[in-house]
Parts: sequence; structure tokens; C-alpha cells
Amino acid sequence: MTIHREGYKTIALAMLVLGVLNLLIFWLLGASMLWLSTTVLIISILFFLFIVSFFRIPARTLTIRDGAIVSPCDGKVVVIEETHDVEYFKDKRLQVSIFMSPANVHVNRNPLSGEVLYNQYHKGKYLVAWDPKSSTENERHSVVIRQGRMEVLVKQIAGAVAKRIVNYLHVGDTVRQGEELGFIKFGSRVDLLLPPGTKVEVSLNQVVKGGVTVIATY
Repeated sequence: MTIHREGYKTIALAMLVLGVLNLLIFWLLGASMLWLSTTVLIISILFFLFIVSFFRIPARTLTIRDGAIVSPCDGKVVVIEETHDVEYFKDKRLQVSIFMSPANVHVNRNPLSGEVLYNQYHKGKYLVAWDPKSSTENERHSVVIRQGRMEVLVKQIAGAVAKRIVNYLHVGDTVRQGEELGFIKFGSRVDLLLPPGTKVEVSLNQVVKGGVTVIATY
């Protein structure tokens, strides 16, 4: 397991704040209330480890397969439905949405190899990620990747907790399946918009792994 670069500043800040807090408490209370200082120290360590876990990158074998759309993130499938895309395709699409809890790995990965045709950031609200309106009203970052005739829109969506989306792609880039697409700090949601007729290989409430689980085939 490694730590993602997006977490370096947050982890350093947490270490500094918690370190100063514990030094102040120990200095003010001294040995007279050692039990309280120890309790605060233990809580601080647990909280720090929790922060570090947000930015973990576990070692795993990625799925690299032609004709397959792999999961762009860790989480749980919360939506499988037909929708009308108004952002890019302007027609009917098959939507698969994955909810990322704060406990999930937050790295986002390319669901297929290909060329980046579209990349757009949208300001928006911070509705809870399971709200259907979050897909079109929340802060989000959309990317379209094309491989042959297959075009997939990947939408990183901020939620009530996650308010920072990072995207590493640019229009014209050639990307590989499973490589990092971006990062959403502290969870949220990722939508996939697929062509009608794409065979979905997952079910509602299924737990998926980014870069590993096959979401659909074509």
C-alpha cells in the first residue's frame, strides 16, 4: 500500500495540528491529569490514521481487457438506469452510478483505454451523493473517452462531504485502462454513461473495486 500524492498536504497539516494540540494539552495539564493527556493522544493517533486511510492506494492487480468497461472507483453500485444525457451526447444513455463512502479508496481510474474527446469542469451544489439530482446539479467533472466506436462519459461528482475533485486528463490525451483519471477527496460518486445496448455485468448494491471489477462489456 502507498499514499496518494493528493494526501501529502492534508496529512502534513493534520500531523502538525494534532502534534501542537497534544503538546499544548500536555504542557497545560502536566502529570496531574496524565490520563486525559493520554486519552487525547490516543484519539489523535486514531484520527490521524483515519485521515491517512483516505489517501491509501492498495496494491491490486488491475483488469486490462478489450471490450470491457472496468469500474472507475471503489464503492457500491447505486444506480443502473436509462437516462437522457444533456451535457455531451444529447441522447439516451445507460447510466451506472457508484457511491464512494469516506471509507473507500478515492482514486478514480480510466474505465477503458482510448482518446480523451471531452473534459469539462462544472461548478455546482453539494447535495448528498445519493440524491438523483447530484448527477446534474452538483460540482462535477466530466470526461469522454473513445475507443473505436465505444464512447464513455465518466462523471466525477462532489457530494456533501467531498468538495474537491481532481482530474488529470486533457482533451487529446491517449489513456490506458486502469490508469489514474483523478481523485475525489473524502468520497462521493462517479457516474458512467454508456451507449444503449451495452451489457451491464453488475447489479444494484454490488460492491465494486476500481480498476478491477468489470462494469459492462461490449
